[in-house]
Order: sequence, then structure tokens, then C-alpha cells
Amino acid sequence: MSININYSKNLISKSSTNLILFVDENFNIRGLNKHISNAEFSYITDLLKNSDVKKNLLFFEVNSKRKIFLISVKKNLGTSDIESLGAEFHGYINYDKKSEYSVNSDTVSSKVENFLGYFLHGLKLKSYDFDLYKSKKDKNIISINIIGNKNKTTIQNELRFKAIEEGTFFARDLVSEPPNVLNPKEYTNRLLKLRKLGIKVTIYNESQMKKLGMHSLLGVGRGSINESFLVTLEWNGNKKDKKAPLSFVGKGVCFDTGGISLKPAKFMEEMKYDMAGSAVVAGLIQTLATRKAKVNAVGVVGLVENMPGGNAQRPGDIVKAYNGKTIEVLNTDAEGRLVLADALSFTEAKFKPRFMIDLATLTGAIIMALGEEYAGLFSNNDDLSNKIFKVGEKVKEKVWRLPLHDNYDKLINSTIADMQNINYSGGAGSITAAQFLQRFVTSKTPWAHLDIAGMAFSKKAANLNPGGATGFGVRLLNQLIEEHYE
Repeated sequence: MSININYSKNLISKSSTNLILFVDENFNIRGLNKHISNAEFSYITDLLKNSDVKKNLLFFEVNSKRKIFLISVKKNLGTSDIESLGAEFHGYINYDKKSEYSVNSDTVSSKVENFLGYFLHGLKLKSYDFDLYKSKKDKNIISINIIGNKNKTTIQNELRFKAIEEGTFFARDLVSEPPNVLNPKEYTNRLLKLRKLGIKVTIYNESQMKKLGMHSLLGVGRGSINESFLVTLEWNGNKKDKKAPLSFVGKGVCFDTGGISLKPAKFMEEMKYDMAGSAVVAGLIQTLATRKAKVNAVGVVGLVENMPGGNAQRPGDIVKAYNGKTIEVLNTDAEGRLVLADALSFTEAKFKPRFMIDLATLTGAIIMALGEEYAGLFSNNDDLSNKIFKVGEKVKEKVWRLPLHDNYDKLINSTIADMQNINYSGGAGSITAAQFLQRFVTSKTPWAHLDIAGMAFSKKAANLNPGGATGFGVRLLNQLIEEHYE
């Protein structure tokens, strides 16, 4: 199934199509009689007397082929509230048959600039459906026609919304793929396709990573028959800008069994989502390229598979990371930080970025702390942290900052290596994981770590997301770049 949105100026409302009209918070329909027939106006007026006007949306089935939707525009709506209205309306679309819907732009009275664009953006984000592996697919096409002459979105804004939608959907697609399809090699093939957008894609294979000294990352993939990779994605949208690029680093564990420290069987299938951080990085860089963002940015993703094979890394092994530090691996299921360790120090050394933001489904502990409402935010820089927090509130991809402190850092000291990969004393699992990552970032580089374990996928549909992969982070980081770095 798919949704086509048509902005043609020549479109008119047909009496057989479903009609979407916007009203005030009291469902006052005075003035709508010029957009609907007298009979429809009288019919709706009668039914409104017994309707719940506290709702955001009411619909009236005026005949077997036509519904009229009234969408209440409350006072002081923000752009994210408008997107949520679009997502809520999506729940009323009938995919069982080929249907047409007309949105009357002339009924929008909100003072929010580009109201209609945000409404349709929320609708499109909610419409995502991953049905690639279903033998019977819903091929119905839903047409949404924008009629009227007011409040039309500009071509530039259309492109912006389209870029964000495509980047978010790309991230969701990657996360949704089964692990027998999206192994690290196939993942690199998907990323290579981004070259057509003008993105420079560079792939480092295992032999190249060995020469670079990335034994922390390589150790994670030792038990798998599938080769590990590190991939860089460079978007140079502002060649006149001589400043260092913005950098984004993602954990790409295509499947995580836990390795020798094997996970419980129940819900292990969800570990195909353990590459969600890398998918967000890829989706973000695609978004920037699609909308031709005037910024220089680089994405770096470490792609591995954590399996308990005969050559797998063992608890008690010691590995040397790219930056020369040694790690005692006490638990092979704390593998994401081992991948990010090399990816972070490599990114800082090679690109000398203005900042580094990493994303990872890193710890179950962050879900215990924040559930599915906030991602965990850790940072060595108050300015960067505050910017991410405020942008997250704006686009409703929320983050909550948690502390970093020397007393937590001591908990990952090893007696026989520079550090150990878990905290054996118990507690503060997300914080000590972040402390581990901080050891691979020099203090001169602003850095933020987003633990998105509770946000990358959801078993229930909520807000702008269907159930499953959410693409959390693409919109957050795109907004951060738009507001502060473009």
C-alpha cells in the first residue's frame, strides 16, 4: 500500500471523494458551507450537537462513498503537534479499497507557517509499512489531493519533508530487515547505493582494519562467518566552509547473540535491531544529501555480527583498540561499546570533527531508567548537550541527560589492562557504558552519546511511528543541523 500526495493547482473536490476540513477547537463549522453542500452542512450540524468536541478529529459518513473529516486545530499548536494530528488522521484511512481524499487548504486558519506541510509530513511518517516479505501485499494506492488556493507548501519545503521521510524510511527499512538478509556485507551494498546522491562512501574491510589496529571492533565479529566492516559516509554540501565536518557514529551490530556470553532465547529475535544506531546515521546522511544541505558531515558505522563460533572472542580476552588502549573483555555481550570504541577514535583522528555524536542501542539499563519515552544522553559538552535536548523537545524525539563522573569511570578500571568492558560492582549500567566510550574521545572534541535502546523500535504504534522500527534520531539530528550548523 502507498500514499500519493498531489499538490496540483488544478485539483478540485469531487462529491465522491472523502473530504478533510480544518475547524477551530470548538468544532465551529460556520464558514464551511461554501466547501460542502447544504445537505451535508445540515447533516453535520445536527450530528455535532451530540459529538465529543474534546476530540482532535470527528468524521461523518454522509453517504456510502464519502466521509467528511473535521480536524480540530487547538490554540498554540507547535509543529510537532500538527504532525501528530496528521499521524492521528492516518489511522482513519481505509486501505482496504482504492480511495481518494481531498484536503481543503482554504480551511486552515492556523498562524503556524506551513501548517499543511507539517500535517502531511506526520501522516506520511505514520504510513510506513514494511511488507517486503509478505507473499500477499496490499497494492491499493491512496490518493490525497490538496485542494484550495491557500496555505500550500512551497517546493523547497516539499523537498525538505520528502528528504526527512526518505531518510527515516531508509533507517526503518535497514532495522526491519531480517538478519539472514542484512549481514554486514549486504549492509555495505545498501550503503554503496548512496553514492548516487553525491555521498562519498568508503569501505574498510577486515584486512584494512587490522592494519589500522582496530582490534576492539574486529574482536566482536570473530565468531561469525560474515566479515566485519567500517564504512564512512561523507557529505560535502558546503565546499566553501573550511571548518571541520560534523560527525555521527553508529553501532551496527547486525545481529547480537551475545557471543560466548549468550543471551536468553526469549526475544533474541529482536537483536536484529542492534544495528539501529548505524541505520540512523545512514538515514541522516541520506537526508542531508537529498535536501542538498549546505553543511559538511560525515557518518561512520561499524558493521559486525556477534556470534558464538569456534573462533569467537572469549570472556577474559584482552584486545588493543585503535587508539592503543587495551581492553579486558569480561562479557562478550557488552560488544557495542567495543565497536564504537574504534569507530569513535578513528573518526576523531581522521576527520578532526567539530563534534561527534554517536548513537547506539547500547544498554538494557537505559530502558529500565527511561522506558520508551526518552533516549539517554551523555556528553562532555554542555552547549552541545543543551542543543540536542531542546531540539528533541521540539521534534518530540526526546532525550534526557544522565551524568558522567570520575567515580563512575573508576568502575571500569581493570587490574590487568587499561580498562574492562563492564562494571562488575553492579548498577549504573548505562552510565558506565558511556564512561567506557568517553575514554575513546579526547577532551578537545565536543561529544555526545545517545543510548537509543528504548527508542529504536517499539512493539506498539505511537506518535509518528508505526509498530516496529522507528528511525528515532534522523529527525532529531537533522533539526539540530538545520537550527545550529547550516
